[in-house]
Amino acid sequence: MKINTVLLDFDGTIMDTNDLIVRSWQHTFRALTGADGPIDEILRSFGEPLTDTIGRFFPDRDRDEVVRVYRDFHVDIFEDAIRPFPGIREMLEALKSEGYTLGLVTSRLARTTRRGLKKFDLSHYFDSIVTEEDTERSKPDPAPILLSLDRLGKAPGEAIMIGDTLHDIGCARNAGVPVALVSWTLAAPESRRTGDNAPDFILETPESLIGLLRSYNAAV
Repeated sequence: MKINTVLLDFDGTIMDTNDLIVRSWQHTFRALTGADGPIDEILRSFGEPLTDTIGRFFPDRDRDEVVRVYRDFHVDIFEDAIRPFPGIREMLEALKSEGYTLGLVTSRLARTTRRGLKKFDLSHYFDSIVTEEDTERSKPDPAPILLSLDRLGKAPGEAIMIGDTLHDIGCARNAGVPVALVSWTLAAPESRRTGDNAPDFILETPESLIGLLRSYNAAV
């Protein structure tokens, strides 16, 4: 089947939230332990639900307390600490102009997802938005992608997932959807993009997505 639907992740894919997330975790580590957290572990946590990361980073602390410390800081600096990656708006414009259906599939909560999209006037590009609250199971479980496809009235063979983490790759694999990993990711370094973790495609720039889709559709 030809691809007519593009599903995109939020953090690290369309929106540069890398500094926001690192700063939020380091604030949390300093507040609760008095020292910085391990940066490699923080980067490795990108894309997974907050409560899963908290359970690993702070197994002996009250989870609600850690959530409060993290989210209070995160929400306070959110709008000033994010921006779309260069070329994202132009990519979305090109996709819509060529008739693609667009869905956002993120492990972020709805309130900050929608705040970020509204701040940069990106909401109108998306025909469906699936956030952390919409499913009982998160990436890499297929539930978020499958819900997005159901809302859009699309089959897995009609879609491609664009993401920046191994959670995005796993979610797409489990849903039977091809997946492209963006090259500007901090979450999945080159050493972790091989073997079972290998995406179907590497997206070098946002502008290259249209060419990738044209080539894919011409070959099927």
